[in-house]
Amino acid sequence: MAPAERPPKDRPWLMRTYAGHSTAEASNALYRRNLAKGQTGLSVAFDLPTQTGYDPDHILARGEVGRVGVPVSHLGDMRKLLDGIPLDQMNTSMTINATAMWLLALYQVVAEEQGADITKLSGTTQNDIVKEYLSRGTYVFPPGPSLRLTTDMIAYTVAHIPKWNPINICSYHLQEAGATPVQEIAYAMSTAIAVLDAVRDSGQVPQDKMGDVVARISFFVNAGVRFVEEMCKMRAFNRIWDKITRERYGIESAKHRRFRYGVQVNSLGLTEAQPENNVQRIVLEMLAVTLSKDARARAVQLPAWNEALGLPRPWDQQWSLRIQQVLAQESDLLEYEDLFEGSKVVEAKTAELTEAALAEIEHIQDLGGALAAVESGYLKSQLVSSHAERRARIEAGEEKIIGVNSYTESEPSPLTADLDTAIMTVDPENEARVVGAMHDWRLHRDDEHAQKAISALKAGAAGDENLMERTLECARAGVTTGEWAWALRDVFGEFRAPTGVSSAPLAVAGEAGSPLSRVRDKVDRTAADLGVGKLRLLVGKPGLDGHSNGAEQIAVRARDCGFEVVYQGIRLTPEQIVNAAIAEDVHCVGLSILSGSHAALVPDVLERLHAAGVDDVPVIAGGIIPAADAEALRAAGVAAVFTPKDFDLTEIIGRIVDEIRTAGKLDPLEVPA
Repeated sequence: MAPAERPPKDRPWLMRTYAGHSTAEASNALYRRNLAKGQTGLSVAFDLPTQTGYDPDHILARGEVGRVGVPVSHLGDMRKLLDGIPLDQMNTSMTINATAMWLLALYQVVAEEQGADITKLSGTTQNDIVKEYLSRGTYVFPPGPSLRLTTDMIAYTVAHIPKWNPINICSYHLQEAGATPVQEIAYAMSTAIAVLDAVRDSGQVPQDKMGDVVARISFFVNAGVRFVEEMCKMRAFNRIWDKITRERYGIESAKHRRFRYGVQVNSLGLTEAQPENNVQRIVLEMLAVTLSKDARARAVQLPAWNEALGLPRPWDQQWSLRIQQVLAQESDLLEYEDLFEGSKVVEAKTAELTEAALAEIEHIQDLGGALAAVESGYLKSQLVSSHAERRARIEAGEEKIIGVNSYTESEPSPLTADLDTAIMTVDPENEARVVGAMHDWRLHRDDEHAQKAISALKAGAAGDENLMERTLECARAGVTTGEWAWALRDVFGEFRAPTGVSSAPLAVAGEAGSPLSRVRDKVDRTAADLGVGKLRLLVGKPGLDGHSNGAEQIAVRARDCGFEVVYQGIRLTPEQIVNAAIAEDVHCVGLSILSGSHAALVPDVLERLHAAGVDDVPVIAGGIIPAADAEALRAAGVAAVFTPKDFDLTEIIGRIVDEIRTAGKLDPLEVPA
């Protein structure tokens, strides 16, 4: 008897690996290797100076160049990054926001140099500035001008690069900043409404072309470990997007209204403790966005098991790519219709999320829309509060994280037996080479052409014309990333987003006998012993790392424990932090860095404090800091180092008090348990 024929398979999703480091040449070699291994699209990670519009020789770029992505300072770098990769055949995702217009211009010019038909270019620029104000911190300009740049890009791509997604509305980082599924849906959809309203009202796109605009808007979401809820979240996203585009914008074509999304599963949910558990977390989170055909991602990128330890190696990225390939190629998933159609459980949860998200969207519209809710601080304070509540559940053991707050006993892991080789490190001399190469680029370009292009960009920004053409001219003229951004800063100004710390409510009970109450007692008694009204803690974010979630949670918990907290937000130089520490007469300086620049920036703060004669204020550091680096920081004079395995915030605050007592030559304070 002949075997039964298998049903035809659906086309699998695009498989990407988020990658980029050190230099354009090194990243190009990595991309080629990944494509040879079966990756079907590029996902470019840019370093923080590129993301925030600084050249690598700027003071704020120190320690950040090539650290969390690839530095792209000018057209020459983009040529090297994409060398040998036919752009008219590639689907490229670029995780870039404030400087998205600039990076797209560089990409288009390289494609033109390859002889490509730019109407065939396909890919995505993230270009979602709202979530940068709320969660990731790579914003540059105020909300209004930022929305103008987004609008200009959308209008340009619809007319000239019709297969390109000019915006990838990104709720991914909202979840990492504490968003519940309802908040993740509502805030992303409110951003989409703000963008579509701006495009419609700009007059750059005729009403009969709004369907084309909607069809090119994509979303980028986070998939957490709560499998059922995450899958239902995606079904709710589908329903709400269909409703908004049909009812608010009159889009009749179901094809135009289709909810198109890519996903990266939750990187900040990965743990430093027992990191081997991250593999099953990654698999489960991937299943939430692939099993349901009616809500399946169009593109998936998975983090590596060791991202909580440091920069993954090519082998680690290959492991994550193989996870996707096994599901798509070996299993029978793609042979079937939606597996959850008719499920009462899935339908009920989807309806619940849909109803709650629509109510929150309406509330945000009543506040004046997404941008108004950013500027008022409403969205940020809601996220900080949600994050504080989740941290409290973890500390109380109500929310289990295996290996962190439960089942912490572990056999030695062969994966981390040699931590020095378990992650990839960036050569500290790399930054000097990148800076030198950029100086050489400036020296040999046609500077008169570059300066004329910069002047024309400023003039265009001062008016109301679409800025994409003038940005393309800057790219062709050899203008640098920092020069492009500073030209617009001169016209638009800069922006500092609300931190949300002061308005966050108390998240942990402080009744008598509780851990919070005991630490409050330590704080009060130490302040009395030092003869001050309150202990003062400065929480600082040096450099360009905008992942402020940890710093905000430390600030909130320290406040709740009785500290007076000085927190000025992100993107400060060591000099600014030391000046604030002296001006505020603080008792401790806490530095939070997740980008890997701690080796350069933390010692700089120590040296500046010492030069100012401030030797009795302990400095503590927190972030993704490998063990060898932690040792080096302690040897340099850092009082304590905290990493993601230190999850109990109240305990951390208690240890900070201990360091203040030690620095003040006070006897250790034992507080009864």
